[in-house]
Amino acid sequence: PDLSDHTRSSGINAEYGDENGEKELVTAPLESGLILPGVTRQSVLDLTRKWGEFKVTERMLTMPEFIESANNNRILEVFGCGTACMVAPIDSILFEGNDINVPTMDCGAPLSKRLFHELTAIQTGVVDHEWSVSIHS
Repeated sequence: PDLSDHTRSSGINAEYGDENGEKELVTAPLESGLILPGVTRQSVLDLTRKWGEFKVTERMLTMPEFIESANNNRILEVFGCGTACMVAPIDSILFEGNDINVPTMDCGAPLSKRLFHELTAIQTGVVDHEWSVSIHS
């Protein structure tokens, strides 16, 4: 099983440090058929790639890989994204009766907060962005 197998209402994204200490944001690829090609998902991918601060990868993140990363303190943050929740921090995942703690809230959910604030600013026209068009009456 993979991390995206267990949610259908939003895409799950995990930011973690790989074995070399490089930060990576991982989300399931559309080809997996597990998630829908939503605007929020694409916006998160586009923004984080534009920032260029960490690797952004569309690939399957298996539960064994996630658990190993959590056990080795490499998981930095996990969040869901979708139309209804926009960006929602996740602080634990229940898998096969075991609660896997995620340090998302221990660190104040910096990536989730940044994405939420930036997406909201674009949506409401607080910042000019190529994705929005101002309409003046």
